[in-house]
Amino acid sequence: MTLKDTTLIKTGVLGAAVAALCCFTPVLVVLLGAVGLSVLTGYLDIVLIPALVFFVGLTAYAVYRRNRTPQSANKQ
Repeated sequence: MTLKDTTLIKTGVLGAAVAALCCFTPVLVVLLGAVGLSVLTGYLDIVLIPALVFFVGLTAYAVYRRNRTPQSANKQ
């Protein structure tokens, strides 16, 4: 099963945007505090920064895969 390049790009950009939004703004801290789970805010960096790196990497991979030439695809 192969994902389309546009699907990978959309997933990567959306995931990176959500992770960046939660990393650089207090959105997730406020939401966790509102539902009574503010004790988890100390662990957000452990989860969100690797998620951001993963989604940026996924986007870079999808752009690379989309931009490779058909000749290089035939060599593999």
